[in-house]
Amino acid sequence: MKSNVQPARIAKVIARAGLCSRREAERWIKAGRVSINGKVWKDPAINIDTVDRVEVDGVALPVSEPVRVWRYHKPVGLLTTEKDPEKRKTIFDFLPPGLPRVLSIGRLDMNSEGLLLLTNDGELSRRFELPAMGWKRHYRVRVFGRPQTDSLRALANGISVAGIRYAPIEVKLEDQSGANGWLTMTLSEGKNREIRKVCQYFGWRVNRLIRTGYGPFKLGSLKRGEVEEVHVRKLAELTSQKIISRMQQVGNRTNSNEKKGRRF
Repeated sequence: MKSNVQPARIAKVIARAGLCSRREAERWIKAGRVSINGKVWKDPAINIDTVDRVEVDGVALPVSEPVRVWRYHKPVGLLTTEKDPEKRKTIFDFLPPGLPRVLSIGRLDMNSEGLLLLTNDGELSRRFELPAMGWKRHYRVRVFGRPQTDSLRALANGISVAGIRYAPIEVKLEDQSGANGWLTMTLSEGKNREIRKVCQYFGWRVNRLIRTGYGPFKLGSLKRGEVEEVHVRKLAELTSQKIISRMQQVGNRTNSNEKKGRRF
């Protein structure tokens, strides 16, 4: 019987297996770490079918699991990276036992805290980070300084800092207690250390930065260090059933090979 699963890019299949992100998979392929049916391929654009045997570093791809997403309350002091050459602590050192191998969706720097999404699906991670999703990032920011109305208005119109253009930022002064002010900020782009850089431009020193929302996902009452899985129905409701269905179709490719007794 002919499979109804369409061929897919090899990098996408590797990412779907949860080994890495799609970009990282493309780097692995170019480095000669991936073989298809016993032959090393260095072209990440190649499509594969369900009967193809794929190995990374001589090891067959694991059977793909259903798409899963977790909300994680990242504490201050942890890096959002799997390995750090300086041996500093990362979020992966403190995730609860029992979780499968996961990837972060986006990042928070070491001194930032709050909502970080995790997934077992590299392709989903890539999709959820794309600007095309149109997802805004929401933050509460405590600064040492006294934000003025004209500065807030400038942020709302978009500014340039050190030659980098930042899109308009929705910002509101929530509270001013002595020398510290609390701001709510909503970003549409999320460039590298964007909040810290624009605040520094106005002379405000960020001394606390909390992400409270990522697209439709909210931090809510999740405590520091806690991880909570998003139910698949809720996931489809918050995102798109079409996206989840496409991810599952790619996953069916590995499951199909397993059923045939083929290594994949």
